[in-house]
Amino acid sequence: MKDFFCLQEKGTNVKTEVVAGLTTFFTMAYIIFVNPSMLSSTGMSFEGVFVATCLSAAVGTLIMALFANVPYAVAPGMGLNALFAYTVCLAGGYSWKQALAMVFICGLINIVITVTKLRKAIVKSIPESLQNAIGGGIGLFIAYLGMNNAGLISFTGAYPSVTPGMQPFNAPNLVLAVLGLLIIVILMVMNVKGAILIGIIVTTIIGIPMGVTPIHSSIFSDSGTWQGFKDVAFSFFGGDGLVSLFSDVSKLPFVIVTIFSMCLSDTFDSIGTFIGTGRKSGIFDQEDEKALEGSGFKSRLDKALVADSFATSIGALLGTSNATTYVESSAGIAAGGRTGLTSLVTAAMFLICLPFAGLIGMVPSAATSPALIVVGILMVEPFAQINWKDLKEAVPAFFTVAVMSFTYGITNGIAAGFIMYCITKICTKKAREIHPIIAVASVLFIIDFILKATA
Repeated sequence: MKDFFCLQEKGTNVKTEVVAGLTTFFTMAYIIFVNPSMLSSTGMSFEGVFVATCLSAAVGTLIMALFANVPYAVAPGMGLNALFAYTVCLAGGYSWKQALAMVFICGLINIVITVTKLRKAIVKSIPESLQNAIGGGIGLFIAYLGMNNAGLISFTGAYPSVTPGMQPFNAPNLVLAVLGLLIIVILMVMNVKGAILIGIIVTTIIGIPMGVTPIHSSIFSDSGTWQGFKDVAFSFFGGDGLVSLFSDVSKLPFVIVTIFSMCLSDTFDSIGTFIGTGRKSGIFDQEDEKALEGSGFKSRLDKALVADSFATSIGALLGTSNATTYVESSAGIAAGGRTGLTSLVTAAMFLICLPFAGLIGMVPSAATSPALIVVGILMVEPFAQINWKDLKEAVPAFFTVAVMSFTYGITNGIAAGFIMYCITKICTKKAREIHPIIAVASVLFIIDFILKATA
């Protein structure tokens, strides 16, 4: 095992990798309940989506572990599942089988652009300042996600006069989240190994007498769970799924725009995660960067992109929305994860969830939210590498960070950063310095914004 995952070469050990894998799992375990809840609004079986979520996460993460040897986890992505359920099905009027067909096509496109090295070329084309902005921006995004999940942020009023504020500390879940945050921070500054995982477990236990940690009557899944999976798995093949998707010519523009949006979001969310976490931790080292110049899929970054590209189609086949590399993987990386052994442990945990749904469901968001906030602290370090005194560098970096954090979307921030980068280069008569991929991506993002505005 040590030789297969190159633990010594990467400066890690089995204990650290196992702790990191468990940490990653517990910070993203919410998806196995949130995803079925969202997708079941389209008419899909809640139990079926639960199994599909666990299996797609396990399979995708296992590919990351064994093929790419990187500490990243894959699961149906938040935001993409909202697009699936609320935009495509409920607002667009498409059946969930047709939506799964769109996801499958999106996955095939991702595979093509990865095999043809387009995805790798995109990574190479992003300027260092924007890479640092993306990394730090993801840190703030994660921290915001943690604060929001903890119930710390309140919103009053109605659009356009919505006012954000701080929630009063009178809710048990918020009090528990703050206690959890203090526990993790104290353990972190004391250099306790596995501080984040220990914090999650201790907070979960404290939450029992507080009435926040749910106690289920049974820790096992029932037989109806597997019947529901049979209903959703491989369900989009046929007349009411893939075939009917292109039968109405008048709806083709919406189908194309939706698939295009899925591809953009999926691609840049994953790239942003790899850049943001891999750059600071050294997971993608100089040998990986040199391998980007060569042919084949020799570097870990190459293989990670391939693994991610297959995840979406696998998820659609099993019966769930777009699977993507999870930004919560940064929690495991912060805990010391550096190889695929971390991912192997995370994948195993998703499989364990299948028969023990009730037990895994005991971990409340109040226990995982503090971990996300702490990870956010660890990830903002790249901001120090940005030359804020140079507006040509500061403007694109600022919009990357601000839009990513304030609009709740990694891809939104990358789009804003790309567009502002092109504008600053054009205005300073340095348009020739704009990489063709950045230019094309910026145009595509602008088109995407226009199409969404006029849809």
